[in-house]
Amino acid sequence: MEIILASQSPRRRELLGQMGFSFTVRPARGEELPHPELTPAQLVEELARQKALEVSAGADADDVVVAADTVVAVEGTVLGKSRDRAHAAEMISALSGREHTVYTGVAVKRGEKLLVEHEATLVRFRPLTQREIHLYIQTGEPMDKAGSYGIQGYGALLVESIRGDYFNVVGLPICRLGGMLARGGGEALP
Repeated sequence: MEIILASQSPRRRELLGQMGFSFTVRPARGEELPHPELTPAQLVEELARQKALEVSAGADADDVVVAADTVVAVEGTVLGKSRDRAHAAEMISALSGREHTVYTGVAVKRGEKLLVEHEATLVRFRPLTQREIHLYIQTGEPMDKAGSYGIQGYGALLVESIRGDYFNVVGLPICRLGGMLARGGGEALP
């Protein structure tokens, strides 16, 4: 049995490694298509499911494939990854002084068994000045992240409070994943 992480996210690799697992990385290559008819929770579950199915097609039957997808939503509207610095500033401004929800869908596939769940965490940004937003964008950190921030880096300076799973905001809800691995025929502990 091999654990395969279907993601190229360095944050997900780090978190799975912190759990003590040995694993290989085989990122899903499929295009993430928008599904405007889905809620944010349904969207992340669907994208995680698609990634798990794609990567498991090339895996052995008893391999465990772990896939995830994360989005940030404000009042039900999904904010993707920023296209450029101006778009990042727009998104961070929209989050300033407000609460938003970070959703991560997780899929675990082993053989014919497929589990798909999601985690939701409420995050509140403190009110930010335009200068603070500009300085944060200059770090380069917002450019590859859902909602244009990373709570595990400089973005922590923007966060006033969090209700829920911190690791979900980073990109992989490890407590939920541990339970899914145990139910999916893998091991919750290495």
